[in-house]
Amino acid sequence: MDRAYDVVIIGGGPAGLSAGLYAARAGLSTLLMEKGIFGGQIANAERVENYPGFPEGISGFELGQLLHQQATKYGLETVAAEVTAIELVEKGKVVKTTEGEYQAKAVIVAAGAEPNQLGVPGEERLLGRGISYCATCDGPLFRDQVVAVIGGGDSAVEEGLSLTRFASRVILIHRRDQLRATKLLQQRAFANQKMEFLWDTVVEEILGDGKVKGLSLCNVKTGERSTIEVSGVFIYVGLHPNTEFLRGLLPLDAQGHVVTTGEMKTEKAGIFAAGDIRQNSPRQVITAAADGATAALSAERFLSEQR
Repeated sequence: MDRAYDVVIIGGGPAGLSAGLYAARAGLSTLLMEKGIFGGQIANAERVENYPGFPEGISGFELGQLLHQQATKYGLETVAAEVTAIELVEKGKVVKTTEGEYQAKAVIVAAGAEPNQLGVPGEERLLGRGISYCATCDGPLFRDQVVAVIGGGDSAVEEGLSLTRFASRVILIHRRDQLRATKLLQQRAFANQKMEFLWDTVVEEILGDGKVKGLSLCNVKTGERSTIEVSGVFIYVGLHPNTEFLRGLLPLDAQGHVVTTGEMKTEKAGIFAAGDIRQNSPRQVITAAADGATAALSAERFLSEQR
């Protein structure tokens, strides 16, 4: 056993970092594990405009760094590691990771979510060769080129708008005849002369030999097929929770989300879940932060009852 802690937190997004802040400030020995970048999915957002306290907005990356800085200020420890399993033992829990094993009296799972794939021919073969799931990361690579954005929600529209700073044209492709994004984002998108929209359309194949050259499309209402030439494809068709390592340990819903109470408790005593992995999560940065704080408070109560 490498180390033992009161609380081990899995995931360094807004939920995990908020949980770390509350747990560390409560005087609990707390370790947070993150396999990627602090901030989670929010780190990919060019601008966060709906988080209280930032009237001019803030970049997602900067917000993630500030959350990390604030939490570690109060004693939160962090380690770069991917969790592979949680094992229940007589004296608590053992969190198994790529960097060894850690013992915890309580565990807060805030592992977040990852982008869904389209599941069409060409997607895996051309990943990183014109296909991306992060416009903020890869947008500058497509300066003065035509790109496509797949999806119709907030992420698709927001990242599409971000791409207009670089691309000569951004074609947003959506399987329905209207966007699901918030009205403010829709207004901005429709007013942007660089953005075009293909309605009632799905991607059947991503074309290219070595790099993306185009898309094979199908109109879901008429059945008409067509192709368009693009140099880049940015995919935003939802997220799936990072909960595979919890299967068999905790109840998951049909989509793989963890079932919790309002206090973020799971079926297993001393294991809590927060943020995007939780069933019925709104998947907003502010609600993820609230989940994390709630989970830490519940963990603190759990530990006090064990003494």
